[in-house]
Order: sequence, then structure tokens, then C-alpha cells
Amino acid sequence: MVDYHASNSQASSGGPAVYMDPREQENDWDRDLLLDPAWEKQQRKTFTAWCNSHLRKAGTQIENIEEDFRDGLKLMLLLEVISGERLPKPERGKMRVHKINNVNKALDYIASKGVKLVSIGAEETSAKEGLLLWCQRKTAPYKNVNVQNFHISWKDGLAFNALIHRHRPELIDYDKLRKDDPLTNLNNAFEVAEKYLDIPKMMDAEDIVGTLRPDEKAIMTYVSCFYHAFSGAQKAETAANRICKVLAVNQENEHLMEDYEKLASDLLDWIRRTIPWLENRAPEKTMAEMQQKLEDFRGYRRVHKPPKVQEKCQLEINFNTLQTKLRLSNRPAFMPSEGRMVSDINGSWHNLEGAEKGYEEWMLNEIRRLERLDHLAEKFRQKATIHESWTDGKEAMLTQKDYETASLSEVKALLRKHEAFESDLAAHQDRVEQIAAIAQELNELDYYDSPSVNSRCQKICEQWDALGSLTQSRRESLERTEKQLESIDELYLEYAKRAAPFNNWMEGAMEDLQDMFIVHNIEEIQGLITAHEQFKSTLPEANKEREAIQAIQAEVQKIAQYNGIKLSGGNPYTTITPKTIDNKWDKVEQLVPQRDQALQEELAKQQSNDHLRRKFATQANIVGPWIQTKMEEIGRISIEMNGTLEDQLVNLREYEQSIIEYKPNIDQLEGDHQLIQEALIFDNKYTAYTMEHLRVGWEQLLTTIARTINEIENQILTRDAKGISQEQLHEYRTSFNHFDKKRTGQMDMDNYRALLVATGNSLGDAEFARIMGIVDPNNSGVVTFQAFIDFMSRETTDTDTADQVIASFKILAADKNFIMAEELRRELPPDQAEYCIARMAPYSGPDAKPGALDYMSFSTALYGESDL
Repeated sequence: MVDYHASNSQASSGGPAVYMDPREQENDWDRDLLLDPAWEKQQRKTFTAWCNSHLRKAGTQIENIEEDFRDGLKLMLLLEVISGERLPKPERGKMRVHKINNVNKALDYIASKGVKLVSIGAEETSAKEGLLLWCQRKTAPYKNVNVQNFHISWKDGLAFNALIHRHRPELIDYDKLRKDDPLTNLNNAFEVAEKYLDIPKMMDAEDIVGTLRPDEKAIMTYVSCFYHAFSGAQKAETAANRICKVLAVNQENEHLMEDYEKLASDLLDWIRRTIPWLENRAPEKTMAEMQQKLEDFRGYRRVHKPPKVQEKCQLEINFNTLQTKLRLSNRPAFMPSEGRMVSDINGSWHNLEGAEKGYEEWMLNEIRRLERLDHLAEKFRQKATIHESWTDGKEAMLTQKDYETASLSEVKALLRKHEAFESDLAAHQDRVEQIAAIAQELNELDYYDSPSVNSRCQKICEQWDALGSLTQSRRESLERTEKQLESIDELYLEYAKRAAPFNNWMEGAMEDLQDMFIVHNIEEIQGLITAHEQFKSTLPEANKEREAIQAIQAEVQKIAQYNGIKLSGGNPYTTITPKTIDNKWDKVEQLVPQRDQALQEELAKQQSNDHLRRKFATQANIVGPWIQTKMEEIGRISIEMNGTLEDQLVNLREYEQSIIEYKPNIDQLEGDHQLIQEALIFDNKYTAYTMEHLRVGWEQLLTTIARTINEIENQILTRDAKGISQEQLHEYRTSFNHFDKKRTGQMDMDNYRALLVATGNSLGDAEFARIMGIVDPNNSGVVTFQAFIDFMSRETTDTDTADQVIASFKILAADKNFIMAEELRRELPPDQAEYCIARMAPYSGPDAKPGALDYMSFSTALYGESDL
């Protein structure tokens, strides 16, 4: 501290400066001031202004502090204004005793408050130090300001300006002030304080600048007015902070609600768009087209659906987290808009999965149907071609008149030949019926090319009817002629009789050997192989019959040659020549190994299919129990309390990661399942698990672990917000588990009522209904552990309330029942001010002003006690 006295002595005497202890210097200054008339004038001026700053609230003021307080009336009034209390009724007499009694009443009141009027005690020193510390804190950020006392630290005026700028920065342009211009600085501060802060001017700038050491008490008095003026601002700042905090919570919750609504809406829209596609049962005409549908469905399951499964899981997690945050912030539960509840989404999802299952089953059935149609159509074409080849020329043969010029023997031969044809015709009846039956089945199965099949079948049937009619007509003609003819070559007849059935047997054998087949398992192909082996076992006997027939023909040639008979043409009784028999027998011998090869190839295919079944089953029989085990483990984890919540969260996330790392096993199964479907395998006797079953289980597993992690996160939120100890959480968990009979992490209303009674809650029906409204706001019928701990700590939680927010707005509104937009913009950050202005209803009370806003209804609406 500069020793001004020493400096002055040096200046006047020319001698050296003498150092003085600061405390001695303070005492010297105090003695000098007491003897200084200017100091007394300054004191009187300052305290007169200070008194008037309070008295004007009562509609009066003083001119002379000694005279105007002499009767005690204004002194008592001053004390009432300062304290806000009523003093004893003053005496209104004009006598000296009346005045003395009033002054004594004022002094007694001051004494009753513990204020000493003599000396400077510890209390006054403490108040002084407190005021000084307040000034130091408020002005610390400002350059060129270093408040160390209540005199010379204020001479340059910067400290006064810093106090104003700290609380009302819009009133002072602090950067333009200069330390070397104290008069301007002081006048600026005093004028702003009087004009905008309602602090009367108590000192003149010249009085402060023109004295070596300004009066400490006068400065303290002036500064205390700033303190009291800004204490209200401090309350407003606190109120604004509370409001900002409340609004921030509300804005965050609204953002979470909007996110939920959008995600729910998007997911529901996707489900609504997808279900009609899955419910479309318009069949395709060909196997290739249906297999493309199946491939599109596989793409949907692999590519399009998995992200939606994650969105659904995230939606539930967001919903639970939001409800927890709302409960923790004493806000009403979130009720999604109609149709967007979690239960609505689960219902739609259930419909989606039902449509998926039905769609896949329909496609597989359609593929089976088309496969059978293709098989039947090809079988129809094969049998129709064989039959049409057999009927070629038969009508011409039956309508010829050859018997009219034939001899008796020739007629008899024609009759025998016709009998053989009739036998052959009867043998072909079954084939025609087979062709018609196949055509009928194709019609019933809605074969796309049924018209051409029907046309061809009709033509065959009409031709067959015509052959029957012609056959009967020719027989009648031959029988009439037979009476006129005799003789027959018995040997030719025997040949014809044995050749015809053998020829038919060979034709049937060739047809069977070329017959198409469709099988789905090893047992079926092995049945065909067994039948084929049985057929092959008949070939030696058939060959003997062939040799016998050929021997008859050889005997005919031998007799004719022996007797010198010249045979004209072939066997009159049949068109089946030995060459025909040999050619067909050769064809049978060629078809047998071809049939062997086809059956062996199909056996290899079915063995390969069986390998695919076993491969899928081996993996499925591991994955299925693994998923079930993990689901059970998660169930146990979710109801046990091992370690802190943070420990549980770390363990669960590690557990989740181990589950995610199992995903390649699911992908492998999907690949095996695709190979099975491409091979048209429809059953698997080696496992009870289907790919659909495993997919659903895997998706439920991922959803369950994510939901369990979210529950722990919400418990941490609740614990931190409500100050629940680990021991309390353990006690809550133990009590909950006792009544969670099914170990599902949730319980019905009856068990929850028992739990509440066990934890000391006295329940009537009305009280229980109130509690259920808190713990189950969406009326799901079950109570989760999270809702239980929310309720157990709800009553003791220090959360903000609507009344507190109303009180905070009342401070910002200067005790008015309404608030103006400009007040909100002045006290709150811009985004939150506009948030309030946009949502506050106009105030309609009797004291309303244009533009007045109703902060009370707005505050209650934040907590669900009214509507915005």
C-alpha cells in the first residue's frame, strides 16, 4: 500500500520517505477523516441518500438526517421498510418525551435483532468481510480491477462498472472504459445504477476522485445497495437455471418421444407394406418362376428383415429408457399415439411372422404341385405318343374290304387275325384310361397348358371309340364271311396267339423301363430299385418264351420248305414278325441298363440329399439347445444380483458379444438350409428343429439380451437419480424374486399386491389402483422390476415439481401472475425462451396485459397435471 502521508511529507520537507505499518496508516487515516469537515459532509450525504432509497418505497424521504430522524417516526418507518416487519405503534405527540419514546422503540428493535450500536464488533467485521468477498468473486474476471478494500480499490470507478456488467452486461460497455479516466467511469456507473437499477446516487464522482482515501463506510453503504439490487438477480438466475433444467429435461423427453413415434411409424409402415406381399398367393405357371419367388423370399429373410428386427428391439429399448427417464424426472408416463404402442407393434410383428410362415409354406406346396404337374404332363405326352403311334393305320386296316375277295381260308385267317387284334385292342384299354386319368388330374391341379392336354386327350378318346366301333363292325363282317370259309393254318395261329401277348409284354416292359419317376427319399428310390430287380428276374423266362415263339416261326418255314409250299406274304394271323420281336427284345435289353443307371443316379441323389439332411440336423441339434440354454441363462442373469450394476452391465455386454460371435453358426445353418430347399427336400427325420424355429429363437435371443442390458442401464439411471445404495437394490431384488414365481422378471397384479404388502405398504383397492397406474401406466397387466424400484424410491426422491417451476417463473416475472415474452427472452437462453413462448397460453386474469402469458398452466402441463 502506498504511504500517502509519507509521500506528502517528503514532498514538503524534501526529506526521505518513511515506511509506515499499514495498520498504523489506517489508524492515521481514520483520525484524519474524523477531523476532516469534508468527510463529515460526505458521510451525511451518503447515508441520507441510502435512507431515501428505502423510504421512498413508503412514499417519503428526508432532507436532514439529524433533524428528520429526531422524532423517531421516520426512523421507525425506515426500519419497517428494511426489515419488512411491523414495529410497535409510534406515539404521535409533539412533546420531547414522545419523540424520545419513539427513538427508543427504534433502538430497542435494532437491539432485538442483535445489532450493536457502539464500536465495531465481530458481527460487523464479518459482514464487511462477506461483502468484500462477494465483490472480489464478482469482479475477479475483469482486467484492471483488484478489490482489496472499500476505499482506494473503488477510486477509478472500474469496480462499480464491473459489478454492473457482471449482472447486467447489456447496460455497460466495459471494454470502452479507461483506468485513467475515473470521473467518466464513476459517473457512468452511478448514472446507470440510478436509471436502470433503482439505486440512488449516494456520492459524487468528484468527492471520490478528489480525496486521497474515499470514505470506507460510504463506499460500503453504496456497494451494499448494489449487493441487494443484484441479490434479486441472483434469485432470478437460480430460478432461470431451474427452469432451464426442467425445460431441458422436457425437450430431451419430447425428442425421445418424437424419435419413438417416427421409428414406430416407419416400422409399422414397413410391416403394412410387407404383409400384402407375403399374403399374395397368386401362383406362377412354371417351376422356375416359383423358385424365383422362393429366392426373393430368401433375400427378404437374409437382407431386408434383420435390420427391422434390430429396429423393433431398439424401439422397445427406447420406450423403456424413455419411461424410466420420465419417472425419474417426475413426469407422466409416455403414451404413444394410437396404434403405435409397443403392444401394437408386437401384434403387427406377430401378423408379419404369421404371414411369413404361411407364405413360405404356400410356396413350397406350390413348388411340389408344379413339380408333380410337370411330371404328369411329361408322362401324359409320353403315353399319348406311344398310344398314338400304336393307333396309326388301325382305322384304315379296320375299314378295308379285303375279305370280299378272299378265300375261305383267307377269311378264316382274317377272322383269327381280327380276334388277335381285339385281344390287342383290349390290352390297350388300360393305357387309354391311364391317359384320360392323367389328363383329368392335370385339370384338377390347374395345369397351365390344360387346354392342349384336353384337346389331345379328347382326340385319343374319340379315336379309341371309333376303333371300338370299327372293330365290332369288322368282326361282324368277318363272322358272316367265316361261314363260307374254312381251313386255317394252326401253326400260324399258335404263333399269332403267343406272339401277340409277348409283344404286348415287351411293349409294357419298354414303357415301364422308360417310365419317369419322382422320389423324395432313399426309401422311395430303394423301392423302385427293388421292383426293377424283380423285373430283371423275369427276363430269363421271357427269353425262353421268345425263343419258343421264334421256334414256331422256324417250324413254319421248315414245313413249307419240306412240302415245297410257297408262302405268299407273312403270317396271315398277325403282323408281328420275328424281326419285330427281336427288335423289341433288343430294345428291352438296351433299356434295362439305362434304367439301372437312372435308378442308381437317383439313389446317389437321394444319398446326397440325406447327407444334406444329416449335415443340417447335426448343426441344428447343436444350435437349437444352445439358443435355449442361452435364453435360460439370460433369464437367470436378469433376476440375480451378482456384483454392482456396472459389473452386471460389463458382464452382460461381454455375454452379448459372445452371443454375437456365434452368428457364423446361424449363417452356416442358413446356407445348409438353402441347399436343402434348392434340392427340393421337404422333410428331415434327423431333427425336430426347422430353420424357421431357429431363426425365431436367434432373433428372440438377440432381442432378449439387448432388452436385459437396457434394463440394467435403466436401473443405473434410477439408482443414480434416486440415490439407491447397492444394499437397497439387493434387498429390492430379493423381495421381487420371492414373488416372481415364474422367474420371468415380471409379475402379475396379484403377486405384486402381495409384494407391496410384504414391503410394508398398507393397501386398499383405491391405493392399489393408484400404485398400478404408476407402475403399469400402459395397462399391460404386468409389473417389471424396473417399475418396482421406481415406485419404492419415488416418494423420497428430490425431484422438481410443478409448484417449484411455477415459483421460478414467478421470480422471473417479478411476482406477477403472468410473464411477458420479453422477460422470457431476457432471462432464458433463446431456444428455451422460444420453446416457452410457443407453448404458453395467453393469460386471461383480471390483471392481464396485452401479450401476457400464463406460466402456471404451462408449468402444470409439464408434469401432466393439465394440458398444454
